[in-house]
This record gives sequence, C-alpha cells and structure tokens, in this order.
Amino acid sequence: MSVLKEKAKPRGAYSHIKRAGPFLFVSGTSSRRADGSFVGASADAAGTATLDIREQTRAVLAHIGDILSSEGATLDDVVEVGAFLVNMNDFGGYNEEYAKVFGAMESPPTRTTVAVHQLPHPLLLIEIKCVAYKP
Repeated sequence: MSVLKEKAKPRGAYSHIKRAGPFLFVSGTSSRRADGSFVGASADAAGTATLDIREQTRAVLAHIGDILSSEGATLDDVVEVGAFLVNMNDFGGYNEEYAKVFGAMESPPTRTTVAVHQLPHPLLLIEIKCVAYKP
C-alpha cells in the first residue's frame, strides 16, 4: 500500500495513491489532517458545527496536490476528477474554488460531481478522487 505518513491515515484498507503504468489513482480525499482534525470544520462547546465548503475544497485540492507530488506529479497532470458533495447547495462555492485550480488550464480534467447521502465523518462536506497521467 502507498500510504503517506504525513497525511491522514486511511480509515480502511486502501492507499492514498496507486500507480498503474502511467496512471496515478488518488483515493477519495477529504479535508482531514494527519492529526484527525478537519480544515473548514469546527464545533463549539455545545456541539454546533460550522462548516465551510470553500475552505474544505481548497484543503482537499491541496491534499491531492501533496499526494500526487509523492509520485512526481502535480494537479496539472490530473485527467479525471470525481467529486462527492453532501449538499448540492454547496456546489457554487465548491465550483468557484475548483475553478481557481483547474479553470485556467487549456484542457481541464473531465469531472463528475454528485450528491451523496453522507461521507465518513459528519464534519465533511466534500470528498474528491482523481486520476492523473504521469508517464
């Protein structure tokens, strides 16, 4: 398994990234930090959560960039993206942050964005997986 020690430990038997020939497959990635806390998510003493789709999206894309760098790749090498949102009302903020990374590319990656019932932690609004091409 290719698990990166500086990233959040997978919550199952999977790798952060796996190479298959010239392709790199990045598992679903969230804003969870290595210490188990989350970027873009906090809760007060009463348990009321404050969640920010923009912060979470930026963190997810940064984590993916770090994961890709372990194989000598960058976000410029991404050819396909799959994004999972807990609430499609967050699509606008997610889409704007996503465009800051991929919008200026001559040929941005293909993308599918779907709503899901829930993600592995209640503070998560988004998870993204991708495929990169890096011979």
